[in-house]
Amino acid sequence: MTQIGLPFDWSGQGGEGAFLVSEANQIAVRHLEGWRDWKVRTSILSGPPRSGRSILARQFAAASDGTVIEQAEQVEDELLFHAWNRAQLEGRPLLLVADRPPAEWRVTLPDLKSRLAAAPHVAIAQPDEALVRALIERGLAAAGTAWAADVPDFLVRRIERSYDAVAAVVDRLNHASVAAGRKISVVMAKEVLQSAGLLPIVRGDPAPCASRQIIKEA
Repeated sequence: MTQIGLPFDWSGQGGEGAFLVSEANQIAVRHLEGWRDWKVRTSILSGPPRSGRSILARQFAAASDGTVIEQAEQVEDELLFHAWNRAQLEGRPLLLVADRPPAEWRVTLPDLKSRLAAAPHVAIAQPDEALVRALIERGLAAAGTAWAADVPDFLVRRIERSYDAVAAVVDRLNHASVAAGRKISVVMAKEVLQSAGLLPIVRGDPAPCASRQIIKEA
């Protein structure tokens, strides 16, 4: 796990600090850093919600003086077509940001289809294990709640590997910790998250119908 350095001073995914770079996003990050070398002055960035794609796009725009179009797959074909042509004529880079890769967009304008096919496309993947752990640690630390050192490893092995899942789990634990005035432990995390349906039952975990006493002793 690394934090991106120059030429961009990235912000964190939805939080403070440097943008966390892992195998899930490093290709996209390096491509945006290399905007000066783009032969086609337009590129496409896709990625799931909460993946930091909008943060990367904003920093790209600030560094390159380029144009960013968010939710590009929902923009009218004619507008995208003219934005593409303008970027090539002016030499000003254009970044199209979307949920899905361009092959999945509903494009009816043939000239736009050919241009999108010619544009480099980089994607942010769902987080790998290292990034999940780092985002959990950052989320817990940012809220200022106390948590046991073994909590992140416990969560990494059990929760869904997605940005939405990490955000939901961290939010639930932070709120539960504040409400109960308790340090977040593995026992507490298991109890709170299984109750909320955010933690699957795995071998060695208590069943959902188990009593509160059994859960606390697990």
